[in-house]
Amino acid sequence: MLREATQKVGVVPNAAYRHFADRDELLAAVSTAAMRELAARMAAGVARVRGKYGDPAAARRRLRAIGRAYLEFAAQEPGLFATAFALPHQHAYSPSGAGAGQDPLPLDQLRAVLDELADAGVLDRRRRDGLEYPIWSTVHGLAVLTGQGPLRELPDATRRHLEKLTSAFIGEALA
Repeated sequence: MLREATQKVGVVPNAAYRHFADRDELLAAVSTAAMRELAARMAAGVARVRGKYGDPAAARRRLRAIGRAYLEFAAQEPGLFATAFALPHQHAYSPSGAGAGQDPLPLDQLRAVLDELADAGVLDRRRRDGLEYPIWSTVHGLAVLTGQGPLRELPDATRRHLEKLTSAFIGEALA
């Protein structure tokens, strides 16, 4: 991985260690950059959805945009997607979210949309707490299975069908 990355930027592999203490520090930096890129793509997907905050239909479209951006990133950037999750303790996945001064993580993007769904009355507030984890698990599982996993050779039409089924499944979880 290091050799491939340094070749892409036109330097020898050892050059990376002038900026990072070791492989783990380099991997942590790339993991953080990958998470930021994924979160940025999710935020961009949400931003493209028309409709006021709290509008039920717009909130549902934003949830679909979040999932679509996640799956597109995984398909378009499989190396970055894998690296984003290469260090399980690198990022804060706690219920509190990113915290002050930090860039929002993908999970924070999902939380914000779920909060909007609750504010819009689409999602019962009593069911909101922790719902981001099963939804994230569902979308992440599909991304892994169809990315580098056993479903990677599926035709595009079948993959799109699975994405629609996943979206419907998540929609049912909101009811």
